[in-house]
Amino acid sequence: MKKIVAVILVATTCMFAGSPLHAQMKMGYIDVNELIREMPEFKKADTSLADFQSALNQNFDDMKREFSEKDSLLSSKDTVKYTKAQIEIKRRQLGELYLKIQGYQQQAGQQYQQKQQDLLGPVQKKAQEVVQQVAKENGYTYVFLKDALLVSPPAEDLLPIVKKKLGLK
Repeated sequence: MKKIVAVILVATTCMFAGSPLHAQMKMGYIDVNELIREMPEFKKADTSLADFQSALNQNFDDMKREFSEKDSLLSSKDTVKYTKAQIEIKRRQLGELYLKIQGYQQQAGQQYQQKQQDLLGPVQKKAQEVVQQVAKENGYTYVFLKDALLVSPPAEDLLPIVKKKLGLK
């Protein structure tokens, strides 16, 4: 019995001797979205993204205008000057244009998402790298997203430190 107690005591001591509980854990949090919004790279990317969105919207409006013009042409009394075959062709073209408009909405959404990823991806990556550098330089064991925390132990906000490292006010 004494041997079993001695073995358990030695095993428990060995387990806790190598445990990270002895090392002091330093925790922090950061609002990455706020950091990104204040980066000059984000402001430039956001402007480019707004311009791209505007171009997509303008193209969509042009397609809708073309559809409306062709539709009103077929709905007017001027159709008497067309043959039955010409009217059928114009209706088919109108149907194809309608399908093109519907497809364009989905395609434009995908193009916008791709452009957003292309422009904002590097900004997000830079923010992530700087947060990791600051955490390492200042001895933080864990860094949490501020928005993801509902309940947490006391921690420090890393946003001012990271902003200082990036040269932001």
